[in-house]
Amino acid sequence: MSRRSLSTAVVAGLLLVLFVVALVLPVPYVTMSPGPTVNVLGQAGGRHIVSVTGHKTYPTTGQLRLTTVSVTSPGRSINLYGALSAWFDGTKAVYPRDVIYPPTQSAQDAEQESSVEMVSSQDTAVAAALTELGYKLPLHVEVLGVTPGSPAAGKLKVRDQFVSVNGTAVRTADDLVKAIQDNGTSRTATFVLRRAGKNVTERIRPTASTSGPKRSVIGVNPGDGYDFPFDVSVRLNEQIGGPSAGLIFALSVYDTLTPGELTGGNEIAGTGTITQGGTVGPIGGIQQKIVAAADAGAKLFLVPPGNCASALNADVKEGEIRLVKAPTLHSAIGSLQTYARDPHATLPACS
Repeated sequence: MSRRSLSTAVVAGLLLVLFVVALVLPVPYVTMSPGPTVNVLGQAGGRHIVSVTGHKTYPTTGQLRLTTVSVTSPGRSINLYGALSAWFDGTKAVYPRDVIYPPTQSAQDAEQESSVEMVSSQDTAVAAALTELGYKLPLHVEVLGVTPGSPAAGKLKVRDQFVSVNGTAVRTADDLVKAIQDNGTSRTATFVLRRAGKNVTERIRPTASTSGPKRSVIGVNPGDGYDFPFDVSVRLNEQIGGPSAGLIFALSVYDTLTPGELTGGNEIAGTGTITQGGTVGPIGGIQQKIVAAADAGAKLFLVPPGNCASALNADVKEGEIRLVKAPTLHSAIGSLQTYARDPHATLPACS
C-alpha cells in the first residue's frame, strides 16, 4: 500500500470514528411520540374510571378516549442518532430540551407540575360538565398538590379546601397567600380546611421560600375548587398527567350523567383543555395524539380550534380518522350527537 493510500485510509478511519462518536453523544433535544390512549368510559383495575355517588347514572357503550404523548423523560437524554431517527419519522417530533424541560426545573418539579395540572383538569372538567347540565357551582380555594418534605407534607391533602387561616376567611388564592405572608415564619399558623365534607384543623409553621427569604410558604399548589352537589371522581393511572384530557373528562362525565349514548356506540377520541364555562383550549403534541387515536381504532377526533392547522398534517392515511373542531364542550356534545345519528353528517371541520 502506498503512503498516500495509507494516509487516505487513516483519515477515512478517523472520520468514521468521529461520525460514530457524534451519533452516540447526547444532544440537547427530546422526542415526542404517540402515547397510550385510555377509554375514560371504561374501567381500570376493575372499577369505572368515572364514578358517581349520589346521582343516577346511565350505562353507555362506545368509547371516549383521552390521548397522550410519550416524551423523553427528564432524567434521560437522546443521542444524535435517536434525534435524527425521530426527525425523519412522520409520527414523531423533536423539540429543544429547554422548551419541554426548562433548565431551572428539576425532574421532581416537572412530575409535580404534571400531577397538579391533572388534578386541576379533572376537577374543572367535572365542573364544566355540571355547568353544562345547569348546576351553579360555588368556587373555593383547594390544594392541588403538596411538595414532598415541605411544612404541609403529611398534614394537607390534595383537594382539601381552605376555609380560613388564623381565623381569616380564605375566598381566593390571593387571600391564602396574604394570610401566609402575614403569619410569617416565626410562628405556627392555624388552617381550617374542608375535607370529605367535614371541617378539620391543621397547624403548620411556614418556612422561607427558596426563591426569596422574605416570602413565607407552606409547600402547596393552590387552585380553584368546587362544591359539587354530589360526588364525581375520575380515577386514572398516576403516570398520566397534564391538563390536556379536560375535554374528554367533561364529555365522559356528561355521558355518564345523561340518558342515552353520547358516542352512539362509536369510538371517539380527542384532546383539549377545558374551563368551567366549557371553552376548549389548545394543547401540545396534537399530531402524535391523532396518530395514537387512529392506531387505537378511533374514527373521529375532537380538535381544539387552536390546534386545527397542525392537526391537518398528522401522519395518518387520508380518511382514516375524521377531525372535528371543538371550540366548546357544548359544541362537542352537539357534534357527537349528530355523528351518532348519522356518521356522514356535516360537522365543524378543521381547515
